[in-house]
Formats: sequence, C-alpha cells, structure tokens
Amino acid sequence: MRKTKIDASAFLLILIVLLLVGGVVFAASYLRSDPITESLEEDKVINTLFVIENREKPLCSYVLMYYPATKRAAIFDIPGSLGLIIQRINRVDRIDRLYDPRRIAPYADEVERLLGVDIPFSIVITLENLGKITDLIEGVELFIPSAVDEFLDEYIMFPSGISCLDGDKARVYITYELPEESSEMAVYRRQRFFVGLIKRLGEQNGLFKNPQIAGVFHSLLKTGIKARAQNALFEKLAGIDTDRINIQSVSGNVREVSGQQLIFPHWDGNLIKEIVRQTLASLVQPSNETMGDRIFTVEILNGTTVNGLAGRTAELFGGFGYDVISIGNADRNDYENTIIINRTGLQDMVLAFGEVIRCSNIRSDSTVPDDEEIVLNIQNLNYQADITLIIGKDFNGRYVAN
Repeated sequence: MRKTKIDASAFLLILIVLLLVGGVVFAASYLRSDPITESLEEDKVINTLFVIENREKPLCSYVLMYYPATKRAAIFDIPGSLGLIIQRINRVDRIDRLYDPRRIAPYADEVERLLGVDIPFSIVITLENLGKITDLIEGVELFIPSAVDEFLDEYIMFPSGISCLDGDKARVYITYELPEESSEMAVYRRQRFFVGLIKRLGEQNGLFKNPQIAGVFHSLLKTGIKARAQNALFEKLAGIDTDRINIQSVSGNVREVSGQQLIFPHWDGNLIKEIVRQTLASLVQPSNETMGDRIFTVEILNGTTVNGLAGRTAELFGGFGYDVISIGNADRNDYENTIIINRTGLQDMVLAFGEVIRCSNIRSDSTVPDDEEIVLNIQNLNYQADITLIIGKDFNGRYVAN
C-alpha cells in the first residue's frame, strides 16, 4: 500500500514537471513564432501586403514598408494588370490571376518576387468590411480637390474640400470611375484613401485598447497573423508619419497579350527592385538636418538625337522619388558625355542622384566651364531646379556607359 502511494506521488510529480516544461517550450515557441516581435527586436523594416478585395479579386494592392525607428514609410501600389511570367501557371499573365481569396500565399509570393523583398504579413479587407472598418474608426478624412456630382449606376456626390467619409461613402469613393476621367485618377483616389485609412487607424489606435472593439476590428480582416501580433502590428503602424509617406506605382511598358493590356515592368523588373532597395535605404537613414525630407527638383535635357529620351529618363527618376519639373532639349544634340549640374550644395545627395544612372560626371553650377556653352532650359525662368541632367551619347536609356 505504501509503495503504491509513493508510485502515485512520483507519477504526479513527473506529470507536473512535464506540464511545466511543456508550458515553457510552448511559450518560447509562441514568442518565437510572433514575427512582429522578431521584427521589432531585430530593428527591421516591417513589410505588409494590404489587399482591398472586391468580388473576390484585388481592387487594389499595396505593400506598406515602415521603419519604426525613423517613423518613415513608403507604399508600393501593385497594379492587377501587371504582366509577368508566372511560374505557377507557366505563362505570361496578369499578376492578379494568381489571387485566390481562400489562399493569398501564391499572390503574396509573386509580389515578393516582383519587389525583391520578404513580405511576412498579409492583410485582406473586403470592400464590405472596409466600410465597416471606416465606420468603426469614425470615418476617414480626405481632401477632395474637385466636387463630384454625377449619376452613374447610383448618385455620386462628393463636395470639394476636406471631407470625412463614412463607410458607405468610402466604398463609393474608391470604386467609382467617371467616363471622362483617366484611369490614373481612379488609381490616385485609391492611393490617397489608403494613406488616409492608415492615418486614421493611427489616430484611433486608442480604440483598440478596448478588447471588444479590437475583436470586432480583427474579425473584419482576413489574415494569417495571430490576434496578439495584429495588435502589435497596428500599434506600431500608428507611429507612421503619414505627411512624409512616399507612394509609388509599379510602372512599365503597356503591351497587348492574348487580347488584354498588360503592364510589363521596366528593364525586366530590375528597375523596381532597385527602386525598392533605395527606398528601404532611405527609410532607415537618420534624418539629415541640412537636407531634411525635402524632395529635390530635377530638369532633364536631351543632348542627343534620340527622340523622347528626356521623357523616358524623367519617368525613371520619377520612380526614384525625384520631382522632374521640366524636360526638353539641350542647347545642342551632340553631347558625348552625360553631365549632372548640382545647385544644392549637398554633395552626398547628388552622388546618390548620379548613382541611379551610374553617372559620376558632376559639376557645381559655379564650376561649369564657359567654353562648354551649356544653356539651361528651365521653363520657369524665375526658378532653377536643384539638379540639371544633360543626357549625352554615353547614356543607353538606363545607365551611363563607363
């Protein structure tokens, strides 16, 4: 009898030890499996794919890149009509052909390959749930430049100026398209709404301290992120300085394939990867008090006989976030070498500008030799751009040949 009691006590002790060890292992595994915690501990940029879904297809897709230490963020807009060689289906097709509302992983993986970065977090919001989220955070505030008063399938009215859109208005705002407007305007509206949504989520972050509100919010998202990690993610995203956010669309050449218009990324997708790398570097770089966060203006002049080269180069630098205020022809069309003229006084910044096209031929405005007779062709004579780029014969449309 005594031996039986000892055996029972020993068994109970072993069971308790196993439960304790199992609990510790589970807790450690749980913490390790929280990618948000790992990202914050390792001081990494947080990359998140947001998809607004309409009728089981992406209405718009955005990759939000955010570095909490500097509060800087950038957004890359992924057009659904982006043309790629999609390995999973072994043909050229639209990127959104991969989208499956029940399993977003294949689509997210293709976006990762496109941008050349890891995107550990994906969040899908249906159009219906977007309206509910907008109401939950008490509206999204936007500036509407021009009033809209039209009847399409329904009556659409938006006054000009600052408006706070409720859920119903938000759904209409990002889906309507006027017959006379360009498709770029609809894209622009969606981008501005998404930035406004991120800003409002940050402003109303205190609401999510309430477990009931947080529970409702998380129920409106489709994501594989655990609830605790979702809380941590949105708490961090609340720190984004949305006034300095950089938003760009993945651009390219439009070609018709199998009866559909597809956008093929420039330079076989290498350009967007380079833009992403430079964007990430700018997010983590500490602020420079001299440079601040200003966007530098650029004038691009074509010093060759190649038609349209200045315009295509303007698109290139626009993708890297530079404000190209003027394009045109140089004073002559036989420049052998590409020249960068610097008026900023900031050598490091201009070196970074030149690196975009691998050009190291940089002159300050005061040191351009008189015998070169460079005539600056600024359209607005009362303002000179920070940088003038004169394209020479050594430029192949992407890089300056050494």
